[in-house]
Amino acid sequence: MISWISGELVELWQTNQKFFVLVNCQGLGYEIQILESFFLKLKTNQISNKNINLWIKHIKKEDSDLLFGFTSKDQKNFFIEILSIRGVGSQIGMGILNKFSFSEVIKAIKTQNKKLIRSVPGIGQKMSDRLILELKTKFENEIQFEEEKGNDQLEINNPEINKMMEDLQLTLQSLNYKNKEIKAILPILIKEIDLLTKKENNLSFENLLKLAMNYLDKDSSNLAS
Repeated sequence: MISWISGELVELWQTNQKFFVLVNCQGLGYEIQILESFFLKLKTNQISNKNINLWIKHIKKEDSDLLFGFTSKDQKNFFIEILSIRGVGSQIGMGILNKFSFSEVIKAIKTQNKKLIRSVPGIGQKMSDRLILELKTKFENEIQFEEEKGNDQLEINNPEINKMMEDLQLTLQSLNYKNKEIKAILPILIKEIDLLTKKENNLSFENLLKLAMNYLDKDSSNLAS
């Protein structure tokens, strides 16, 4: 059973709405289906490091072995929870994670937003009802945490920037920065966002990633000295 992989990116490609990477790990090539957001970052060279780390869900079938890769353990665990629901297959699970961030799904479950869940291809009325009902039980703690943190965080009203910040955290995790370090710089980055947007609309994922890595590397240097 393959649970995690670290190796060199050899190739990436798209087949319909499925996104794949080929990873060389100690001379073996592993074909792994990944999420669209990570695929686009690799394709547009927003991630310059070609050695990638992925949390793997290994699904064995009679005629094949399927590997699904995620940049964080939370994504992988969420995918596994989705698959445990009757009638939900791997492609619907990937479809949910392609379309929404983890916090957006938690919010949809909390508000019972069935229309949002049904916007994922392959999910109809009955499946959306079942997903919300079962995921609400599975993620009770996460829903409660989202409610409790409320105003503790600086609020960003722009959904695009919210998604960018969540993608940023996942990318930094995939680059082996520690969660504690990442969370420590988030308030600083949120304050910097306003400055970046005022500089000729200079806000992009690439600029935000470089800024975050500068802060993290600076903190690491200070600790080392």
